[in-house]
Order: sequence, then structure tokens, then C-alpha cells
Amino acid sequence: MAFDIEMIKKVYAEMPARIKAARNLLGRPLTLTEKILYSHLFDGMPTEVFERGKTYVDFAPDRVAMQDATAQMAILQFGSAGIPRVAVPTTVHCDHLIQALNGAKEDLQRSVLENNEVYEFLRTASSKYGIGFWRPGSGI
Repeated sequence: MAFDIEMIKKVYAEMPARIKAARNLLGRPLTLTEKILYSHLFDGMPTEVFERGKTYVDFAPDRVAMQDATAQMAILQFGSAGIPRVAVPTTVHCDHLIQALNGAKEDLQRSVLENNEVYEFLRTASSKYGIGFWRPGSGI
């Protein structure tokens, strides 16, 4: 599920009302981060002011993007949850395990050799769970 246009349309259609509700609740303009977070609340419309470091908040993300160095554990945890496919567009980007040492072509070749097992796991697991996979060298 690398792309779900109906889900994306729904998120963006609801965003202005959620931002307006949060602005009214807080009584001030919002930062970009606050706009993003308040518009992605799991329960929908904002109904309370959240305090950093004090309030627990559930979010409903509309996209998940992972990189190769940390996606391994995230995918293993996802697999252990017993859920057959991702619920929102999700991608893995293989770009963090490539060390810049001698130039793009040589560095990419070395990374593919050194990290082949990781890349193969990410590729097959991504396919299994409906996750988009960006192979090493695809860019970010």
C-alpha cells in the first residue's frame, strides 16, 4: 500500500477544520509541528490542550517512511504483531547504510556487498506486508 489516494484526500479534507479547532482551543496561532500533530489525532477533532512531556496522545499517521538502519527492527516488531498488511502507505528507503568514502559508485557497490542480507530481508518483508521498497542507490 505505497499509495492510497482516497485516504490522502480524507486526511487533507479534514485538516483545515482540525487546525482551526486546535487554534481556537489554544487561543493562539499554531506552529507547523502543532498543525501536523493536532490534525493527525486518532480521536479526530482536538478537544484538549496537550502538554509536552505530560500528556499521552494517540496519533493516526497518514504515512510511514523508514530508513534501512532502523526499518529492520520496526518490520520485525510489525511482523510479531500478526497484522498481515500495513494500514497506511509505508516505505523503506535503503540509504543510511551506504557510507560515503570513495565515491558514489564504489560506495554503493561496497554497501550492497556488506549489507546484502539486510537489504534482502527488507525487500522480501516489504513485499510481504505491502510496504514500498526503495533499493540502495534509489536516492531519498
